[in-house]
Amino acid sequence: MAVGNNLSYLAATQLHKRMHTHSNCKGSQATKPNTSGVSGRGRRQAKEAKMATIRALATMVVFLLVVLSTSHIASSLRPSLGVCRASGYLPGKSGNCERSNDPDCCEDGKRYPQYHCSPPVTATTKAVLTLNSFEKGEDGGGPSECDNSYHSDKELVVALSTGWFENMARCGHRIKITANGKSVYAKVVDECDSVYGCDDEHNYEPPCANNIVDASPAVWNALGLDQNVGMEDITWAWPMLHRGQLLQLPFSNIHREKCDDDDGTSTRQLSCSETNLGIDKPGKETVISLHIHGVAASTVNKHRHKRVGGRCHISGFLYGRAGKCNKENGSDCCIAGHHYPQFRCSPPVSSKTAATLTLNSFARGGDGGGPSYCDNHFHKDSERVVALSTGWLRLDGTRRCNKMIRISGNRRSVLAKVVDECDSAHGCDKEHNFEPPCRNNIVDGSPAVWKALGLNENIGEFKITWSDV
Repeated sequence: MAVGNNLSYLAATQLHKRMHTHSNCKGSQATKPNTSGVSGRGRRQAKEAKMATIRALATMVVFLLVVLSTSHIASSLRPSLGVCRASGYLPGKSGNCERSNDPDCCEDGKRYPQYHCSPPVTATTKAVLTLNSFEKGEDGGGPSECDNSYHSDKELVVALSTGWFENMARCGHRIKITANGKSVYAKVVDECDSVYGCDDEHNYEPPCANNIVDASPAVWNALGLDQNVGMEDITWAWPMLHRGQLLQLPFSNIHREKCDDDDGTSTRQLSCSETNLGIDKPGKETVISLHIHGVAASTVNKHRHKRVGGRCHISGFLYGRAGKCNKENGSDCCIAGHHYPQFRCSPPVSSKTAATLTLNSFARGGDGGGPSYCDNHFHKDSERVVALSTGWLRLDGTRRCNKMIRISGNRRSVLAKVVDECDSAHGCDKEHNFEPPCRNNIVDGSPAVWKALGLNENIGEFKITWSDV
């Protein structure tokens, strides 16, 4: 309101001066003899004109004050862009909580906030660094979500809050973490779950806050931080280039980089394609101009990971396209220009395959899009049917169309028929209800499946296990 006060003060000052001037004029006319020959009627008209001017000025001042006050109130009440608020609360449940890194263990009956979002990512995103062991049997819980593996405390690895994790979009890439006057690159291998917790999979710890970078002891050591502190304010950056960006840099700078030290940025990936840059004998002063055509790589020949047994890596990124998206079951609709990870594989299937159960209607007109892939039919919400991520449905050597699987969760189990594919490679079109590609670990269940497991459909996602029958 500082601007409004200054303007109102200036307007009031000018009004006071005008009134004071008119008052003096009136007084001098009363004391001087009338030698101008102006009639009494003329003087009255002049006086009325002056008063009209004063009233107009006063009205203008009041109007200005009202406008400024209204603007200030509206801006105060308007939600800020990028604000991330709690989407719900998780009732606490205590259990066998591993305390090697002094975790905050769940308490019975306590309510913990849940977040599906995180603050906006910038060049220096503020966050809280926490300590976590990604080794088997430690406080990190199960294997990392990105690669279904455990990681040594000596590895520079991190987990990001759910919003920043962005449905595995940042899996396998490195982020730059800065604190204590030092910086370090660490690889994103897991999600610090901001929605679920207080169960065995999450070491009976509550959901993460929405601004967490959960780091291995190696990251803390690289930053010169005391692990006994447990939490530290940091900033982190996402070093990837943007689509359409023009990059110019000396060839010698590219030549120095090593392929086995990929930090997720396009500039380092260039070194792996040196012979494809069209330069036979580049000089030290040679400058390369490159136009970025994708987020994950900037050259035609991508740096491809070697396939490791039991691991499933992102195969590419789908460019988002918005459209008419049916939001019946809280669908995650595509955002134009956003990049979504694509998978042509899924984690290995076992007797207890860890997965995420999502909600889907397979009925005509529901959010499932077109008819089911396996039988080209629609299915009622009362039928116990599911869709599986692409890798699980048909790419792991087992054809699961029209077969039964057993789903376990919430201390219950149910048999459900596989009738469709939760497409992990395609999306953002009418056939897929303008939703992004599925993650590679999804069991998309009908309302009947959720009901049989005694789950609240409003949750939208639930950690389960499944197996072939």
